[in-house]
Amino acid sequence: MDLGNALYRARKKSGLSQEAVAEKLGVSRQTISKWETDETLPDIRQAKRLAVLYGLSLDELIDFDTDVQEIQQAIEKTSDAVTEKVDWTKAWGKKYPILLSYQSEVDPAPYVQGLGELLDRLKAQYGYGELDAFLVLKDILAKLWQARKKWP
Repeated sequence: MDLGNALYRARKKSGLSQEAVAEKLGVSRQTISKWETDETLPDIRQAKRLAVLYGLSLDELIDFDTDVQEIQQAIEKTSDAVTEKVDWTKAWGKKYPILLSYQSEVDPAPYVQGLGELLDRLKAQYGYGELDAFLVLKDILAKLWQARKKWP
């Protein structure tokens, strides 16, 4: 995504007009328009002020994606009680049908045992609680997945 489009989407998401942003930054509306159409770029100070105005970090502003932002906000707003009610296998199974069918093909016991041993090692070595160890292992698996997707 280009920077101009990211600036436009972040401004729209914030509910601000070009005029309002221009006034807050002390520039003209035309300047905001030029930034949003990639005709010119804001300097680093102006970019930082835009990020603050839109409630984003500078990195988030540069890579602003409305869909990703909305998902992140939904996660932050979702209580543990609601999360517990969701059948995540069924929900993700709509996108990844293997999650609904593998149970008839795979014996999970050896995998559960191996993963349990990894969780116990994380807990013992780093003093993590059960949930933290699980989340760390999940994140490690996600990083492994990203790395393997890049392999030939």
